Amino acid sequence: MDDKQLQLLTEKLSLMYFHKPFKHTAFFNPRLRTTGGRYALGSHNIDINPKHYEYYGEEELVNIIKHELCHYHLHIEGRGYQHKDKEFKDLLVKVGGSRHCQTIPNGRNQSRIVHIYRCKGCKIEFPRKRRFNTKRFVCGKCKGRLIKVETLSEKNR
Repeated sequence: MDDKQLQLLTEKLSLMYFHKPFKHTAFFNPRLRTTGGRYALGSHNIDINPKHYEYYGEEELVNIIKHELCHYHLHIEGRGYQHKDKEFKDLLVKVGGSRHCQTIPNGRNQSRIVHIYRCKGCKIEFPRKRRFNTKRFVCGKCKGRLIKVETLSEKNR
């Protein structure tokens, strides 16, 4: 599916479930990582994460579009469009959209680098996601000096 087909699908779903036209742009945004879609308040455009379509197919895509169209139509009408608002929750149930999208396997957290530090005194090891200066910090247990042991990616752990 390309951006043109996504635009047509979004317009069709808007008329079918909301009985109102979608007058803005819907497109795939590969930079989205942690969400299935996003409604932009300023431009009224809808961005969709293409990986959700690749992994879960058209049914998941339709649910994400319905969710974003709820934000869109409520915001345009000046009603409660946020997740916490009752109007949003009610409309989402009415049109059958999903509250949350499914998570994508092998996401961002899988390839994180882990830094292992060891205390010279008590020999305890500290795995950390971020590096730190061993000259500035000491062991929290015995106040001993820390040394960097190794760097791993989480896939190899």
